[in-house]
Amino acid sequence: MRKSCFLLFAVCLSTVVFAQNDKYKIVYNVFEDREKDNYEIYSMNMDGSDKKNLTNTPGVEWVYYAYENKVYYVSDKDTCHRCYFLYEMDAEGNNKRRLTSLQLEDSWMGSRKMGKEMIVLGRIGKTVRSQLFLVNLQDGSYKQITDDTVSNKRDPMFLPDGKQVVLAYRPDKALRKTVPDELWKFELVEQPDGIVRLSKTGLQLTHFPAGDTSTQWFEYHAGPPQWNPAKKYISYMSKQNGQGQIFAVNPDGKKQRQLTANGPLSNGWHSWSPDGKWLAMDRSTHEGKEFDIYLMNVKTKETIRLTQDVKSEMAPVIVKKPG
Repeated sequence: MRKSCFLLFAVCLSTVVFAQNDKYKIVYNVFEDREKDNYEIYSMNMDGSDKKNLTNTPGVEWVYYAYENKVYYVSDKDTCHRCYFLYEMDAEGNNKRRLTSLQLEDSWMGSRKMGKEMIVLGRIGKTVRSQLFLVNLQDGSYKQITDDTVSNKRDPMFLPDGKQVVLAYRPDKALRKTVPDELWKFELVEQPDGIVRLSKTGLQLTHFPAGDTSTQWFEYHAGPPQWNPAKKYISYMSKQNGQGQIFAVNPDGKKQRQLTANGPLSNGWHSWSPDGKWLAMDRSTHEGKEFDIYLMNVKTKETIRLTQDVKSEMAPVIVKKPG
């Protein structure tokens, strides 16, 4: 009886600790209907309460990024299926608006200049595919900053100085089945005439284990980069030894290490709170099934499961509450 009471007290205490964090909400993606290929964006409190669908559309919506109290996501609601454009809303699903006429590829993104400018992977018609663009979020204008049809790139992120970009990159996309993409760092070169380009050469940050053959060519060798604002490192997901886990590397490419421990579940897409105290992540089977959202207290390592129904809930993003 005493043991049962103690366990109940521990669970209640854990719930209170997580519930007290009322500065943030978590927005995340839900595979709502497989037959209709319908993804929706939900939000919830940091203790898993008050879950609600923010988008409610028949197509594909996917949240990729948040800055302060603004949520940035792609949607195909006004165009053809899986033809994406960039939208903004808050964590309650209010103030939705389309931000630019540039069509996007399916990729993570980042911002600089206090959230006024975003780096995205975009396309123009059928000829310009998978190139990097800077989007002015105030007027929707955009600049193409790469013109490279040989390499493969995705998931760009600014480092805090706004002059360096980290992204998943492979020098020759024709080798995608034999050469894994890694995280690379490039400089953003801005000319006096206003032309902006990504530097031709960069620094390779990650190095997938050469002897690991457990990861298939289409799976994450180095997943979307995320910036840890407290520890000042870059985190990413990588499937190694048959399971996905979260890794980290310093901005200079040194001290590559594993953050989450191997176990019965894989850890994947994730997000750090702006104060660096919380890590939201999805966990799934090693085969990539049964996704749910978890939240970790970075200091204590205490982790709670926030979703547990039959739908796939994945790729959480922590955002400040509106107001």
